[in-house]
Amino acid sequence: MRFSFQLVLLSLTVAGAMLASVSAEAFCFNEAGARYRVDPLLLRAIARVESSMNPGAIGKNMDGKKLLSRDFGLMQINERQIPQLRAMGVLKNEQELLDNPCLNVQIGAWILAKHLQQCGVNWECLGSYNAGFAKNNSPRRMIYARKIYATYMASRGGGS
Repeated sequence: MRFSFQLVLLSLTVAGAMLASVSAEAFCFNEAGARYRVDPLLLRAIARVESSMNPGAIGKNMDGKKLLSRDFGLMQINERQIPQLRAMGVLKNEQELLDNPCLNVQIGAWILAKHLQQCGVNWECLGSYNAGFAKNNSPRRMIYARKIYATYMASRGGGS
């Protein structure tokens, strides 16, 4: 069986692009983790649970048939954050949350770090990343925290 040079070159190019993507992705989580003093594996676990690592994900928060809000990108940044992020000069519009995965991870890490400063480093506080701070949301925060914990432990090679 003979392989053409073009086929080999194409295979190497695709493999190189995949490795570059994985490497760039790791860099984004590592950089955000270092900047906001959050374990990069924890940020990855959040991205896996929030978007299945899909940088183009758009989530819809519904109350029955009524759309309450939307979430964007890897870390599922809620649209309610956009006015503050615009005022800070961090982004111009929601599309940037989809087009720039590293920016999305940085913003997610910043939000998580703010939450942890507000309510402490504990599982329920981690759950506020998804379920917010409302007093009646404690069960939702803990369900979310358990998902993150299981995903985090799996990424470290441990069971949940």
